[in-house]
Amino acid sequence: MRIARTEPRAPNSRGSIATYVKKKAPAKSTRRTAKSSAASLATAREVLRTEADAIAALIGRLDSSFARAVELLAATQGRVIVTGMGKSGLVARKIAATLSSTGTPAFFLHPAEAIHGDLGKLVPGDTLIALSYSGETHEIFRLVDRIKRLRIPLISMTGSRDSTLAQASDVLLDVSIEKEACPMNLAPTASTTASLALGDALALAVGERKGFREDDFAELHPGGELGRRLRRVEQFMHPVKSLAVVGPQTAMHAVIEKMSRAVRPDGRAFGIAIVVEKGRLAGVITDGDLRRLLQSRPHLMEQTAGQCMTRNPLTIGPREFAARGVNLMESRKINALPVVDDQSRLQGLLHLHDLLQLF
Repeated sequence: MRIARTEPRAPNSRGSIATYVKKKAPAKSTRRTAKSSAASLATAREVLRTEADAIAALIGRLDSSFARAVELLAATQGRVIVTGMGKSGLVARKIAATLSSTGTPAFFLHPAEAIHGDLGKLVPGDTLIALSYSGETHEIFRLVDRIKRLRIPLISMTGSRDSTLAQASDVLLDVSIEKEACPMNLAPTASTTASLALGDALALAVGERKGFREDDFAELHPGGELGRRLRRVEQFMHPVKSLAVVGPQTAMHAVIEKMSRAVRPDGRAFGIAIVVEKGRLAGVITDGDLRRLLQSRPHLMEQTAGQCMTRNPLTIGPREFAARGVNLMESRKINALPVVDDQSRLQGLLHLHDLLQLF
């Protein structure tokens, strides 16, 4: 007698095990994910709150020491050297970059590299900013010996007013915090944020003290998005000799002839005649004006530019930002702006089509 062999049934798409796993597992996973997300958000909020509090606390501690640091940096004849180890070193790099981009020549000096040959970068006339939250970074002490011999002023940013670095400083900037944002109160977080914020405040206050302006900023940022936004009208304007410039007594048939001959480098017409009287801008005549005049004045060719021009047209200065010119032309639905100086003397023409790809 043969006994039938029974095999355990493999679960299939309809099997109870597979179906149970597929239906039940996501619910438990969703609950875990929701709980993890809530915990992550709570941690993030606490970190941001702690770091915001650290920055806010600096405001109440600003005093004459900060003002002395600003005066010292503004009067520096050489370069400002910023130094620090570890996370403080990363903050120091950013402070040096901000100083440089706002008109104060500065660079980062790694304290460990300094004692292996880079001390030669320090020369009389420089000023040193040293970052060390503990104020007991040994690599920085070797720098202090050097700058004292060279009579280089030392500004320290530290969280310990009684530290060795603080005692050696000409100016002490207190960046102490109540606690780090790290749950274990170990990783430099709130302390580095406070140092970075105070460094920004210092750099911008020095820039303001030195009279650093938008023009200076534009000179130091020629590339990238900032460079495009800060480029000047004079970099894009067409010269006067290439334009259709006429006088108020010029006959309209001559105006039209000049307009047809005045073309941009790509061969397309400017579409505008500029009326100049006694060396100053008097008005403009555009292609659009011509179309309207031809419909409303049957004897247009017998008239002069002064009779047909639009007086007091919209203009722009050569040192204004080109981005402002684009905004003006787009908002007024025009294609060109005469460029004039402060005496209304014609300097050139800014055309919208030359700028659209840049802005």
